[in-house]
Amino acid sequence: MAEKPEDLNLPNAVITRIIKEALPDGVNVSKEARRAISQAASVFVLYATSCANNFAMKAKRKTLNAGDVMSAMEEMEFERFLQPLREALEAYKKGQKGKKEASEQKRKDKEKKNSPGENDKSRDEEEDEHMDDEQEGENEGEEEDVEN
Repeated sequence: MAEKPEDLNLPNAVITRIIKEALPDGVNVSKEARRAISQAASVFVLYATSCANNFAMKAKRKTLNAGDVMSAMEEMEFERFLQPLREALEAYKKGQKGKKEASEQKRKDKEKKNSPGENDKSRDEEEDEHMDDEQEGENEGEEEDVEN
């Protein structure tokens, strides 16, 4: 756990960015107000985490999942945030799936590039085939001699 209560606060840069995105242009927020919002956000995160942890413990799990967070939001009477939270979670999952697919395709392309294909032959294989062709040609010539 944190050694000091300040360690539990969210980074100021994150709080400032969230505030700027939430307010219209030209609205200024004092340093004191940013600090209060930061502390309130930290308390909210801790409370939501504690409630979600209770749901995980009831289910005899040590890992919190999205369902636990959704249940915690309901318990905390933040139902109006459930739909936006579901949408954000779905967008996150789609983004992760896209990243996974891109990574998988990149890996396949790399494997394809590094391993010789079915039609690709090494120099040794080509030389062996050339030698076989020459021997077949010689054998055919001998067969003709035998027939004559």
